Amino acid sequence: MIGLLRMLTRGQSAGERTRGRLMSAGAALATFLLCSGVVLVAYSESQPRPAEAQLIAALTMALLTVPAVGFSYQVSRLATATRERRLAALRLAGATPREVRLVGAYESGWRALLGTLLGGALFLIANLLAPGLPLLSPLPAVTIGLAVTLGGLLSGFFAGRHVISSPLGVVRRAHHRGPRVSDLLILLVAAGLLAYVFRPHRFGSIYVISLATAFGGVLLVIGLALAATWVIAWSARLAWRRAASGEALLAARMVQDDPRSWARALAVAGVTVFFASGVASNLAYIMRDGKVEPSRLLPFGLISLALLFALVTSIAALVVHQAEESLDHRRSFAVLVASGIPVSSIRRVLSRQALIAAVPVCTVSAVPGVIIIHAVAPELSVVAVAWSVLAAVVLVGVATAAAVLAARLTPLRLDPTARVG
Repeated sequence: MIGLLRMLTRGQSAGERTRGRLMSAGAALATFLLCSGVVLVAYSESQPRPAEAQLIAALTMALLTVPAVGFSYQVSRLATATRERRLAALRLAGATPREVRLVGAYESGWRALLGTLLGGALFLIANLLAPGLPLLSPLPAVTIGLAVTLGGLLSGFFAGRHVISSPLGVVRRAHHRGPRVSDLLILLVAAGLLAYVFRPHRFGSIYVISLATAFGGVLLVIGLALAATWVIAWSARLAWRRAASGEALLAARMVQDDPRSWARALAVAGVTVFFASGVASNLAYIMRDGKVEPSRLLPFGLISLALLFALVTSIAALVVHQAEESLDHRRSFAVLVASGIPVSSIRRVLSRQALIAAVPVCTVSAVPGVIIIHAVAPELSVVAVAWSVLAAVVLVGVATAAAVLAARLTPLRLDPTARVG
């Protein structure tokens, strides 16, 4: 069996190898960031007085892990279609779709394992070169490695549920699950955990606070990906009713057909806007007096760098999502181009799709980030509220512009007979 899997792996195209390297890079980055966060938390706990800068840096590492994992999952979904075509010979030999998905899980898990080993090696070198920081104990290191590798396995297996290729090359997509009321419960749990973290007089050790932040961030991504489906579906219906051109009508109907995929792709951007609006609101309270020590601004600088990295990663994830959409609709786009529709109109349709989906998701993400900070503040300040609202509006605009930019950066495949590699 292992020999068969190795033979199938050697049959990968150049594009599949590139996507495999991207998945390994995401796993390596997640491993490095998680290990760094654990070491920084341990260092802060060992100090006589917990160091705020180290704690904030540890929480920043946990925040950075979320977009890295989300990016790896999007790349895994994009690689599924081409992998299914390559493995179509197994279907001719009598293999079931589940067995083919197991092969895909093996390939994704192998890439995740390579990335985990690479990220662990890079972290070990950085840990040995960093003076004053304790070495990571074996138990957390093994736990992180197993978690990242298992995540790669599950990502490859579950991503294969959405694309099934027959030996004749016919691709059938699974039925799109609509929004459910139960999806909102995950978002409420995430909001409760993050409200506990941002509370000024919270109880619990640094480890409890770090775990609450990490779990809150992950649940926030999942909750936004599920709950944002409602908002995107409503926005698409509204855009469809008010469409004044064929481009706007086509974009609205395409988003309305599968709002869940857009919610999943924009989850990282939504989390970035949520944290950024919360940090901006917290900073507004600190800066309102005008006298701030530079040491208090250092943690916010670290978080700002983390959010900038998360925004760049979300753009990459959106490019991958738009590439997947382009592959799914390449025959329809090719027919439109053959009938005389210019390629620029197709690109405007993709940009309108991103605009229809990004504006409501980013807006809904920014509002709770502002509300949570002002709800737990010792006293309400009108100036701080005004600055928070202004910062939230700017953040929504920046995130929406990033989504539109990702749509414009996406390469178009308009040949319905071209082989996807």
